[in-house]
Amino acid sequence: MIVPSFSAKGGIATVVSGYRNSDLEKQFQMKYIETYCDRNKLRKIFKAIGAYFAFLKEVWFHKPDLLHVHSSFGGSFYRKLPFIRLASRHKIPIINHIHGSEIAEFYTNAGKRKQRLVEKCFDQCACLVVLSQEWQEKLAVVKTDTPKVVVENYSAIHKECLRVKNETPKTVLFLGFITKLKGCFDLPAVAAEVTKEYGDIRFIIAGSGDAETLQSRLKTQGLLQYFQFPGWVRNDEKDALLKSADLFFLPSYTEGMPMSILEAMGYGLPIVASNVGGIPQLVEENVNGFMADPGDIEAFSNAILAIVKDRDFAFKMGQKSLQKAEESYSLKSHLEKLSTLYLRVLSKEN
Repeated sequence: MIVPSFSAKGGIATVVSGYRNSDLEKQFQMKYIETYCDRNKLRKIFKAIGAYFAFLKEVWFHKPDLLHVHSSFGGSFYRKLPFIRLASRHKIPIINHIHGSEIAEFYTNAGKRKQRLVEKCFDQCACLVVLSQEWQEKLAVVKTDTPKVVVENYSAIHKECLRVKNETPKTVLFLGFITKLKGCFDLPAVAAEVTKEYGDIRFIIAGSGDAETLQSRLKTQGLLQYFQFPGWVRNDEKDALLKSADLFFLPSYTEGMPMSILEAMGYGLPIVASNVGGIPQLVEENVNGFMADPGDIEAFSNAILAIVKDRDFAFKMGQKSLQKAEESYSLKSHLEKLSTLYLRVLSKEN
């Protein structure tokens, strides 16, 4: 399996971390090769080169029965090409697990030469794993006959966290990269509207990226007092934030099947998010949260206010989030889908 470093930031690392010591490893002999790390450019280059040599060694001495590649668009796409080409040359079946929400745009905005590169890459794969039905439809623009299989991301379930929360101030939590595409630069406008009506609130923006620009804008508008920036959080620190939050907010302009929302649902949190990518599969309007068009400040503000002002309503929404996560997006279900896919691909090759 071709993966980023298990300690890397981002949704792919979160997804693959759940595979270690899981039932998937009991059923199949797994070998992980890490291709990326959160270091300087030189360290990233050495990490990728080391991964290529590690895979060459596996191909020459062991020849895997199957290659499972976790990929995205941009740099991730190009890093994974040598693995796919080498595996194809040695007739190793390939599952290309596509996580990047911009892969269709990456293809459509490319020149003919780059488009052909994407087509050839996909043609060399036994199947493409996509995160939602919407992605499956969007990827139809790529000229390839390789079948596309939907395998949604998953949520870890924390029933003990579901409770009516009486604490103040109310906490709105964001987890992820602080970028324009994640809708982070709409936060000042949202906070301005919310705090006009409900001042006992704080926004926790946990992540890395362009935090300085966001903080500068908040300071200019006199809103910085309502915000906290703990940086990128993991393990116990992330757990504590999810347990203490009153709702999860993701105003993205583009998404696939965001692990951050699934994690929040597993902690019994109401969700306020954009109606993009696979999010409409996760959020039922006025049931476990609210959705709005990206950039709709008024709709996001009203949704946040509706939740933080009514603790019983928030609790009921949290119940629905947890129930939906447990019934439809459990790690067990995710691993079972992968196992079925592995067996199907392997049976076709034999």
